[in-house]
Amino acid sequence: MRALVQRAARAAVRVGGETVGSIGRGLLVLAAVSTDDGPADVDAMAGKLLRLRIFEDDAGKMNRSVADVGGEILVVSQFTLYGDVRKGNRPGFERSAPPERARALFDRLVAALAASGLRVETGRFAARMEVELVNDGPVTLQVDVPPDPAP
Repeated sequence: MRALVQRAARAAVRVGGETVGSIGRGLLVLAAVSTDDGPADVDAMAGKLLRLRIFEDDAGKMNRSVADVGGEILVVSQFTLYGDVRKGNRPGFERSAPPERARALFDRLVAALAASGLRVETGRFAARMEVELVNDGPVTLQVDVPPDPAP
């Protein structure tokens, strides 16, 4: 599973001009499910996202998690995170899970995050969405579970 995590001052997602999810301070998580992912990977990703210390403490160091700061989470499905452009210029999506499998695991991720007690919003799975973000920092990280091997 792969997530692009952005520390947000605020974020929103719209479908057809209608806002379907929005947050204040917290995390915008663009999440993708690969063909190799299973429930254990999703649970590990949820734990990683909830414990990720990318919010500043009183000393200005990234030392607090989204839970520590009482933040919110906006999760948006983003199968294109597994786009492969190593050959040619058109991305291939062979590593992206088929929609029905991806949806079940995406829903599991959202449920696991919501079980933390934090406010969790989502986009609309498989819809054409407009995502708006005010990135705080900016801070953006790619998180892979299991982690990709070091180069």
